[in-house]
Amino acid sequence: MTPAELSRTVLRSVRGAVEERELSVAVPARIVVEPPPRPGCGDLASNVALQLAGPAGRPAREVAEILRKRLAGSPGIARVEIAGPGFLNFTLGDGALTALVRQVLSQGPAYGDRSAEGLSTVRAAETLPTVPAAQALPTEPDATAFPTVRAAQALPTESDTRPFPTGPRESAAGQVDGARPGSGARAVVVGEAVARIAAAAGRSVAGTFEGALPPLVPVAYDLATLTARLGRDEARWVLLRPAAHDPVRVPERPVQREGNPRFRVQYAHARTRALLRNADDLGFGPEPGDLGGAAAAGDGPRADGAVVQALHTLLATFPSAVEAAARLRAPDRVVRHLEATADAFFRWHDAFAPLPVGEQKPLAVHRARLALAEATGTVLANGLRLLGISAPEHL
Repeated sequence: MTPAELSRTVLRSVRGAVEERELSVAVPARIVVEPPPRPGCGDLASNVALQLAGPAGRPAREVAEILRKRLAGSPGIARVEIAGPGFLNFTLGDGALTALVRQVLSQGPAYGDRSAEGLSTVRAAETLPTVPAAQALPTEPDATAFPTVRAAQALPTESDTRPFPTGPRESAAGQVDGARPGSGARAVVVGEAVARIAAAAGRSVAGTFEGALPPLVPVAYDLATLTARLGRDEARWVLLRPAAHDPVRVPERPVQREGNPRFRVQYAHARTRALLRNADDLGFGPEPGDLGGAAAAGDGPRADGAVVQALHTLLATFPSAVEAAARLRAPDRVVRHLEATADAFFRWHDAFAPLPVGEQKPLAVHRARLALAEATGTVLANGLRLLGISAPEHL
């Protein structure tokens, strides 16, 4: 069960309570479900009871108990608990992770990206070229490497139509109209990313991206200079990673090691692809299945369910992260989600051996772990594509 599915399930429980007059409130349009703030609080949580308590004129824990009874035993939900003043904490059923992996693999490039629906995996991979490690170093900008988003297609319109301050436009020569040189580089890259994210979230697009972006702290380099210095992927990552109100920190040179978040995300994707190739050499492939309780040779000392759950949660909440980034016009939210996903993948990879070790034959658990790795690679590739950054097969 994904957060979106759980949100719909909780919404149905609220609607049922209202229809049967257990609660006297207006049914909300949507219910937010997100990872709990700390471990040990279930898989997902919602503060819907606290939101309804005031209009209902009842204590939040009482509202939570009404909803808890309705939600207990729902398909995909193993346990519902009330925490603190009235939070609902959900523990998903044993098959939730398997179902999520199946969903990610079946949707492929369309998982978290409605604009990619109908694309084959091959076509999605061709949308942005893969870049070997050697090509990630500074190169001359290649105008054909990524599709340019037309200004007229750039950004969503919202019910709140108040315009954001208009940012400067950077010319092909890297000069900016009405601003100090280079201040438009960030607007160009952020605007293109927001346009892709808006389309992925299924939002309408209209107007120019400069007129819809929040105020951005300018960067002291034009885009051509930054790309020549850092390489296309690194330049875009550097411009997209900070929140709009934060300054851009430009490194002296691109660093090809795990201390660089961009490299770490791309390396995590490349590692998932390498696992699939290595498994194919061993004569087996990915197959979603039960990951719980099965140990395999090569498992590390930190092989516990919390490591798996952390990765599961990040894969499940990727579409929500894209929705939030589109709503707030904040591609840095996708960047942070990819970084967290890559970190969770490496922790899982180090704790649970995805491939047989030594003379061990491939087991069902290896196929299930390989499917989880492939699903992780799919999420990373989809996120990188939305940012206009390559997802390398080899690194």
